[in-house]
Amino acid sequence: MKLDVEGILSRMTLEEKAALCSGADFWKTKAIERLGVPAVMVTDGPHGLRKQEGESDHLGLNQSVRAVCYPSGAGLASSFDTALIRKLGETLGETAAGEKVHTLLGPAVNIKRSPLCGRNFEYLSEDPWLAGEMAAAYVQGVQSRGVGTSVKHFAANNQESERMSVSAEVSERALREIYLTAFEKTVRQAQPWTLMCAYNRINGTYCCENPWLLDQLLRREWGFDGIVMTDWGAMNDRCRALAAGLELEMPASGGENDKKIVEQVKSGALDEAVLDEAVRRLLCWIAKGIDPREPAQSYDRQAQHEFAREAAGRTAVLLKNEGVLPLKKGAKLAFIGGFAEHPRYQGGGSSHINSVRVTNALESCASLAEIEYAEGFAADADESDSEKLRAAVEAAQRAECAVIFAGLPDSYESEGYDRTRLDLPACQNELIAAVAAVQPNTVVVLHNGSPVTMPWLDKVAAVLEMYLGGEAVGEAEADLLFGAVNPSGRLAETFPLRLEDTPAFLNFPGSGKKVTYGEGIYVGYRWYDARKMAVLFPFGYGLSYTTFAYTGIELDRNRLAMGENQLTVRVRVKNTGTRSGRETVQLYVRPEDHHDRPVQELKGFAKVALEPGEEKEVVFHLDRRSFSVYDERIHDWYLPAGRYEICAGPHSRALPLCAAVEAESAPRPLVVDETTTLGEILDSGRRCAGIDAVAKTFGIGGEEPSGEQLGAGTNQMMQEMMRGMPLRRLVTFGGMCWEQIEQIEKELQPKED
Repeated sequence: MKLDVEGILSRMTLEEKAALCSGADFWKTKAIERLGVPAVMVTDGPHGLRKQEGESDHLGLNQSVRAVCYPSGAGLASSFDTALIRKLGETLGETAAGEKVHTLLGPAVNIKRSPLCGRNFEYLSEDPWLAGEMAAAYVQGVQSRGVGTSVKHFAANNQESERMSVSAEVSERALREIYLTAFEKTVRQAQPWTLMCAYNRINGTYCCENPWLLDQLLRREWGFDGIVMTDWGAMNDRCRALAAGLELEMPASGGENDKKIVEQVKSGALDEAVLDEAVRRLLCWIAKGIDPREPAQSYDRQAQHEFAREAAGRTAVLLKNEGVLPLKKGAKLAFIGGFAEHPRYQGGGSSHINSVRVTNALESCASLAEIEYAEGFAADADESDSEKLRAAVEAAQRAECAVIFAGLPDSYESEGYDRTRLDLPACQNELIAAVAAVQPNTVVVLHNGSPVTMPWLDKVAAVLEMYLGGEAVGEAEADLLFGAVNPSGRLAETFPLRLEDTPAFLNFPGSGKKVTYGEGIYVGYRWYDARKMAVLFPFGYGLSYTTFAYTGIELDRNRLAMGENQLTVRVRVKNTGTRSGRETVQLYVRPEDHHDRPVQELKGFAKVALEPGEEKEVVFHLDRRSFSVYDERIHDWYLPAGRYEICAGPHSRALPLCAAVEAESAPRPLVVDETTTLGEILDSGRRCAGIDAVAKTFGIGGEEPSGEQLGAGTNQMMQEMMRGMPLRRLVTFGGMCWEQIEQIEKELQPKED
């Protein structure tokens, strides 16, 4: 739509400006009819449109329009397929436009810090690179249809416990390298129309009123040109939030916060220019969207359902297969478990979809095999039933193969609360063990939004992870189990052996309204790799009905010199099996010196379709940021010089191809303050007469010590102690006066350009 933004702004009253900064109700903004400013609608939509009819509420207690439900974020990320995710975005954008929705509230890109987070089914990955690439593709798809997105929840919203008040106590480095990267990639690559700020605090400051987060970082550094809105009810102090860079409060505040804005502008406590800039951004955002005067567009729900089926088939992960899959058509099978008839296909809370048509495996496979069904256990509770268990075991004994449809009930994971354990319901584990004891050809199909333990893993023949596969999950299961679709999903998160092994075990969900991110940058596979820990299934893992071989890797150079910003990597992969399939080629960067760094990090991936015997070359481009760390001393990214291995393979713990590159870098910029040590000064390459004298006296920095030689152990002790000596301690230990120290500090300060 067209709006004369500056003309409208110049004619608005103070009260109208303030009113535009909050919603009219749960889902709409306020209209200013006299100036031609329409109300626009926003609504939930990470994996399907949730447009409520009539009385509306945030948690979906009231009915919404029927819409197609696609796999949730946990499954979508496991596709490792940006083309698929972009197509999903385009489809959601068309649906939203058809329903006259201005902006979809999604995608959710928060990092999976702990597998216990109740909302992990909606989040994409434990890895920020993967989450950012997938989110950018989603945003590009939706916005290509003239509908906006609101990337959420900005930032460090990694738990549901006390999410409206908890303070995430997290280092700047962990924020930059882990928790902000997906947002940064999405903003830089896709320019979402909006970001949604989280409920929580970061290091004591609410996200909604954090000027570093919303202005310095988001707008000035990343170049974001959209608006920031609150999560529903995430406002704390309205005027502080406005000054920090938050434009839209959702939902309505009954006019209370609008009054505060007016009062503070009139009193001079809030500069009206700040309010004007917020209103200007809001008007520009409103103008980007569909014209509300146009008639609703039509969209093909049946075609969308078929796409949901395709998406579910492309996101499922085959975790184990000892030759039992794919199943033979016409075989005598036992289908066991309540999820065969009533699959759990989506998560609870604000993303809950009123689905068009839900399919189950029992009906979808009925024409493909001779199936005997035994409920075994209910899909919605943890209740053992000896009679149901006995019937399931007997059915399994009569069959050629038993397929158990298991998973987490709705009550186990949802928005609003966190999980407390990784286990499936005890009744399900009991049944799986009992069936596997009498039937060697036992297949387990899982419906869950996050990792579960599998105490029966070595007893079953196959495990197929469906995650929450959307409304067409039953048809997708038929496609996968009988081989019409070759599984190609790869885990976007690590499945641990035990809850006690997880990175945040000692610091989740915190207490006293604080949660300490004590694991720092070591989240997900970064943690397990650094500790050389065994896991149930590693990051990036997944099997296929065919086999692949990695046949070669080439770098376009073996040295990344100063001033060079790109390294090109070519990887060749071949389908060595008898079926067509898709392989996810994953690229990791490994620093030779990984002290205080992850052992390896994902820096590229590509989904490749290959026919039997076909070989393809995949090309990756790595920039200097791919090798860099965030240095809190200089508050910037820095590439440590040295040797790096570029490794490619099917998952994080199977990387058969490696090639090395030597990266050059300028010396780390030296920041001189009261904590700066002699070792830091010497390592920076910066020298002056005073530092040279100290180095000579104590034999550090390659200098021969002056004076009498001590024993080897004592000499080493003295050198290491002096390297760790803050500059100002030389008054005590180096025999210097304050004038000498101040002269050294002056000479070491960087020269002005």
